[in-house]
Amino acid sequence: MSKSARSTLDLPVAVAADAPTGLRHKVGDAILGLVLRVPASSEREIEQPEKRARALSRAAARQAGAMAGSLALPPGFLGWLTVLPELVGVWKLQAQLVSDIAAVYGKHATLGREQMIYCLFKHVSAQLFRDVVVRVGERYVVQTASLGFIQSAARLLGVKVTQRIIGKSASRFVPLLGAIGVSAYAYFDTQQVAKTAIDLFANEIAIDV
Repeated sequence: MSKSARSTLDLPVAVAADAPTGLRHKVGDAILGLVLRVPASSEREIEQPEKRARALSRAAARQAGAMAGSLALPPGFLGWLTVLPELVGVWKLQAQLVSDIAAVYGKHATLGREQMIYCLFKHVSAQLFRDVVVRVGERYVVQTASLGFIQSAARLLGVKVTQRIIGKSASRFVPLLGAIGVSAYAYFDTQQVAKTAIDLFANEIAIDV
């Protein structure tokens, strides 16, 4: 990995102090476990992959919204306890979506953890992946990342996601309104993941080891 890629990990982790340590670690561990296991796909490469990819993204976004909204329905403290299961459930749906989109574009065989974490979290922290997945003209160059980098990236994402959770936590104490907001965010978030995946897999991908 290049020096500039490693320097990305030097993002101000001091902000971590603002997030509850236990939840932050659990979120980071969940992200790491997610990206280290690329799910299989029943999809196949087709002649018009974008049409199928967008259909898959709409279905996944609806499913993610429904799941997140239902888990956010319990009021007060019970609603707070569903935060991590909600995140993990949505992320698993999104990981499967990335896998399926890669498959319809004929790129599943080369789908690795670098592409997975990029597709899932680029919209959360584009800076973190600026040296891992780089667009050069009409192709993307994917830099093979060490396990240490993936672990560090997961920790930093854990900080960012936990801060977002804290910022929106008040809404979970308003049962119906909170559930609607959480559902809408999960829908939008899944659409963002799909957008990144379609853009990536629609182009030539070069793996730089």
